[in-house]
Amino acid sequence: MDITRSSPAPVRVVAVPPEPEPADLTALPEPIAVEPLQTLPATTTTATTATTSAITPAATTTTTEVRGRRSRPRPRDLLALLRPGQWVKNLAVVPLALLDTHPWGAAAFLRTGWAVLGFTLASALVYVVNDLADRERDRLHPVKRHRPIASGRVSPLAAVVLTGALALALTGWAVAGPAWQWWPTALYLALSLAYSQGLKHVPLVDAFIVATGFVLRLVQGALLIGAQMSEWLALCVFSLCLMLALGKRRHEMTAAGRAHRPALRGYTLAFLDHLVVLVAVLTAVSYVLYLRDDASLAAGASLVTLLSAPCAVFGLARYLQLLLVEEGGGNPVHVLFRDRATLVNAALWAVLVALALLLPQSPA
Repeated sequence: MDITRSSPAPVRVVAVPPEPEPADLTALPEPIAVEPLQTLPATTTTATTATTSAITPAATTTTTEVRGRRSRPRPRDLLALLRPGQWVKNLAVVPLALLDTHPWGAAAFLRTGWAVLGFTLASALVYVVNDLADRERDRLHPVKRHRPIASGRVSPLAAVVLTGALALALTGWAVAGPAWQWWPTALYLALSLAYSQGLKHVPLVDAFIVATGFVLRLVQGALLIGAQMSEWLALCVFSLCLMLALGKRRHEMTAAGRAHRPALRGYTLAFLDHLVVLVAVLTAVSYVLYLRDDASLAAGASLVTLLSAPCAVFGLARYLQLLLVEEGGGNPVHVLFRDRATLVNAALWAVLVALALLLPQSPA
């Protein structure tokens, strides 16, 4: 009986196989689980390879596009190279010769426009030459590195071609105008060439050359109009533009240090601050002396003239505030033509000067 009873022991052993069946059932998903694990790396590798292959053509295309832009610059990049935002300097300085011309006529305005056109071409030519010569140094400046040549949007070859086209246009302007009355523009080009070739690295000389270029604008306008230029007005223009040039150098020193412009090694912030204030005082004094001695004003405009002087002093003070307090001055055109206080003051000054010029003459 014990022997027969011991026989069920194999039965228990036989009953054990059903237990592996769940194990087999659990083992069935294993290949399913393993297959994704085996396919995932392959898929990832394939995706990585596909991504790499997809990126490579894109990078090649981008490089090709950049090269294409360098060989064929866009018209707006070429226009930006001419700095149309700076042309307002010619519109602001050249017509000042009309202040010493009375009465005004259509011929005077046409000749003034002709002078503005000539200096616009000349200044654009100078801008292209300067950007071409300073492209490596401009790449170190936080703002100038975005210029067309420094950023690579315009190639040096395209800039040279544009320079030749501007030179031809300027030559046509000189030939079509009155004979030998283009010498202020020619002198401006000579000074600018000397400036680009090395004088821009000489402290003080660099700023004085820039200011002299604006006086030559005034001389060109007066020469074509046939007006006798006032010495006090010329001194006022010179000192005002010298103040703006020194203010620009002060801003560059605070924004990018002295490495960008070698001439800045001859300046310090304190030295520039003293110079800017000194030249601002000279500007105010020369303006008042011009109004008193040389301005072609109406006989009864003394009160209007007196009221315009505080506007001029306020304009100078506002620029000094923007430069020394608000750390502006990097682009004088943007500073002066985007500041509301300056714009309102300039409009009031223009109205007062226009009244002083247009009031009827009192009887003798």
